Amino acid sequence: MISRDEILKILSKYDEHGLKIATICSHSALQIFHGARMEGLETLGIALPSTKPYYESFSLAKPDDFIIVEDYRKILREDLQKRLIEENALIIPHGSFVEYVGAGNILEKFYVPMFGNRLTLYWESDRERQYEWIMEAGLPHPKRYYSPEEIDKLVIVKLCGAKGGSGYFKTSSTSEFYSKIAELRRKKIIGEDSGYIIEEFIPGVRLYPHFFFSPIREPNLISLPYGSLEILGMDRRLEVIDEIHRGLPETIEDFLDFTVVGNTPVVVREKLIIDILEMSSKIIQASRKLFHPGLIGPFCIEVMYHPEKGFKIFEISTRIVAGTNLYPYGSPYSYYYYNEPMSMGRRIAREIKEAIKIGKLGELVY
Repeated sequence: MISRDEILKILSKYDEHGLKIATICSHSALQIFHGARMEGLETLGIALPSTKPYYESFSLAKPDDFIIVEDYRKILREDLQKRLIEENALIIPHGSFVEYVGAGNILEKFYVPMFGNRLTLYWESDRERQYEWIMEAGLPHPKRYYSPEEIDKLVIVKLCGAKGGSGYFKTSSTSEFYSKIAELRRKKIIGEDSGYIIEEFIPGVRLYPHFFFSPIREPNLISLPYGSLEILGMDRRLEVIDEIHRGLPETIEDFLDFTVVGNTPVVVREKLIIDILEMSSKIIQASRKLFHPGLIGPFCIEVMYHPEKGFKIFEISTRIVAGTNLYPYGSPYSYYYYNEPMSMGRRIAREIKEAIKIGKLGELVY
């Protein structure tokens, strides 16, 4: 694994005043580029030949310059990494970046400085480590099953990695589990060694609150002794299965798909915000114990809420999530921190600018 000292040594040679915000043209790139432009920072988009024209069509959210690659994994090539470093590029990771390049490759082969703590990708990409993290934070969570033979009621099976719900399925028995896994392998959705977890299927409303944690600002929560935590938005995921009523009664099979195709905004009852902030502060403190210095910048906790059973956390996303694309000019929550439009993309850029100003950019990078 590439050490943080190696990355900071590379960062030390950057011209910080010529720093460029860079990412792959996918997922939340438009928001990232738009937010950087609002903060006066230059941008660099890594695009495929087929995607470049579409990103160029957004006059206020297109990157200032492009690097064209035939495949996103090509950015692991030594010459392209060298170019990114020469451009003073600071990579902003997002879900597509992690999925296309690979968390393991980013940890072992990618020497370009990244915003945030890249160790979070190690903990996010493996659901067993995520479970350890949630346990360390002491938060309620769905029951886990460590073997298909343990299945004794309705469960949901989730694949590892940033797959947007693709390939997830429900099952109530061991035999059905093996049948569905075999079908996914036959369709080449997963390989023979692909990882998965089995969780109890719990009732409730799915909520995805978006946070930004700044380690360079003064504390703003009594439950968090260091850094500043902001809730900048919230969403729900639109999945194919949400439309299952449209297929009744003939085409049910076509709707049994958990792939995320979009997002809708959410504002919860105000009293629930207290619990949501408390859970997120525990996640931050647990992250510092497990992989110092812990979470930096944007993250999302994915929770289920039931009025009689409270909250249960089932996943942590350790970088900007696509649900933040709902709020390019801020959410109902962001205005309680900023009297101006503040997307997650702009918040990232604002943090980078503040860190450069006070000589603490290295505290935000790995």
